[in-house]
Amino acid sequence: MKDFTSVDSILDFAIDNEQQAVDFYTQLAGNSENQEMKNVFTQFAKEEMGHKARLTKIKNEGTFEMKNQDVLDLKMSDYLVDIEPRPNMTYEEALILAMKREKSAFKLYTKLADKAPTADLRILFQSLAQEESKHKLRFELEYDDYVLREN
Repeated sequence: MKDFTSVDSILDFAIDNEQQAVDFYTQLAGNSENQEMKNVFTQFAKEEMGHKARLTKIKNEGTFEMKNQDVLDLKMSDYLVDIEPRPNMTYEEALILAMKREKSAFKLYTKLADKAPTADLRILFQSLAQEESKHKLRFELEYDDYVLREN
């Protein structure tokens, strides 16, 4: 894991990570032939843009609030094979890819929280990890509704 020399470097890293998520979901939406998939991934790209904006505001203003809540983890992604992004993925493949990406983001922010030099940064990264776990749960529920119930 990268060593950070300042709060700004940590926030820059997190902002870049959120931009990568925006790009990822935008690309998935663009590659989707199914309009429902396009809509789902476009919505997630917008949410990641919101995370990026939140982090940018925190960096510029130096303050933030955290709403702590428990998020259910269905652990579906733990039992699914890895999927590589490619054009014309099935809806099931896209959901699996998204679940695994959100799980990775959760782990990243959890590790950053563990290494945070201050309590405020620890809380910030715990908050971001919580947001990513919410995304993962939404993909798991979508997978349960549209893949598992149809089989």
